[in-house]
Amino acid sequence: MNQQIQDVYIVAATRTPVAKRRGAFKNVRPDDMLAHVLANVVKQVPAFDLAEVGDVVVGCAMPEAEQGMNVARIGVLLAGFPNSVPAVTVNRFCASGVNAVADAALKIATGQCDIAIGAGTESMSVMPTMMGNKVSLNPAVFEKEENLAIAYGMGLTAEKVAQQWKVSREDQDAFAMASHQKAVAAIAAGRFRDEITPYQVREHLPDFATSTVRIVEREFANDEGPRPDSSIEGLTKLKPVFAAKGSVTAGNSSQMSDGAGAVLLMSEAAVKRTGAKPIARFRGFSVAGVPPEIMGIGPIEAIPRVLKQAGAKQSDLDWIELNEAFAAQALAVIRTLDLDPSRMNPLGGAIALGHPLGATGAIRTATVVHAMQRGEAKLGMVTMCIGTGMGAAGLFEAV
Repeated sequence: MNQQIQDVYIVAATRTPVAKRRGAFKNVRPDDMLAHVLANVVKQVPAFDLAEVGDVVVGCAMPEAEQGMNVARIGVLLAGFPNSVPAVTVNRFCASGVNAVADAALKIATGQCDIAIGAGTESMSVMPTMMGNKVSLNPAVFEKEENLAIAYGMGLTAEKVAQQWKVSREDQDAFAMASHQKAVAAIAAGRFRDEITPYQVREHLPDFATSTVRIVEREFANDEGPRPDSSIEGLTKLKPVFAAKGSVTAGNSSQMSDGAGAVLLMSEAAVKRTGAKPIARFRGFSVAGVPPEIMGIGPIEAIPRVLKQAGAKQSDLDWIELNEAFAAQALAVIRTLDLDPSRMNPLGGAIALGHPLGATGAIRTATVVHAMQRGEAKLGMVTMCIGTGMGAAGLFEAV
């Protein structure tokens, strides 16, 4: 029997503030961050039986150590959901969070369930390197020239994009500066307030004078990365970190970060049954592969695919969250597709706000959804490049 495709609605979305690596969340576990957003996203709608949640899909780019063992299921249980609610962890590197939202949406669209959650969590503080706890590349990667790029660090791929797309150091630094300026202004204006659920950080600190342990609690409510003191002068003084004569620096690259986000999705039937108010409709999701050595251009292929899938035009997009893995790749994407810069990362991007890898897609979906709730966007997109050469794009429409 043919199953009719159902419309899928986002009824709530929230996120933690994003912390710098080894910053405010240095002692916070990624499964606790996940539990926090899961517990709070369902509080944003009228109370319903949590046993109705058909699945919880969680993105994580490095699902090992503290964020291993199917962190999705652990987060669900820590959040107090019924034992009957299943959960799965997905990994598509930097796109894991938006992929999780799309997977949850597709479960509803195809009639597998009426309510699902797409989320993401990542603590880069708990990972010793960008490649996880144990780096073990297949030896075949080094035996063939065409496979060598699999081993490239992300910074080296950004240098290759900068060279091939002729993105100057000056343009990269100017782009980075603008990211900080937009983010600082957004925080000052309280534009992230509704999408962030503050996190109560609890730390156990030794008191050597009394030989006791002090418990210190403080509320963390704002993103930690944006720098009010960022300047072009300061950015231009930074040395390239990936190539001796390169142009990619720590200042025009995304920040390593910790954070989590969650998006609650429902079918039309569930919306009517629960009394939840739809904010946005899921319109589509697409991924595409590109050469690993220029992985940053992935959105160039993914964006047209999802627009075609949804029957939409690029000119219809009025809010685009393009993850700023590096200024070089973001500028290459913007210029190649002729994207409108005024609609790009209106509140700043990952260079200022941070990039907690597998959580970023869910976090930025929360940003788009809340912009729609404020009436600032009708058609929005979350898109990013992906390690080893891919791009992803998710499309959402206000209702």
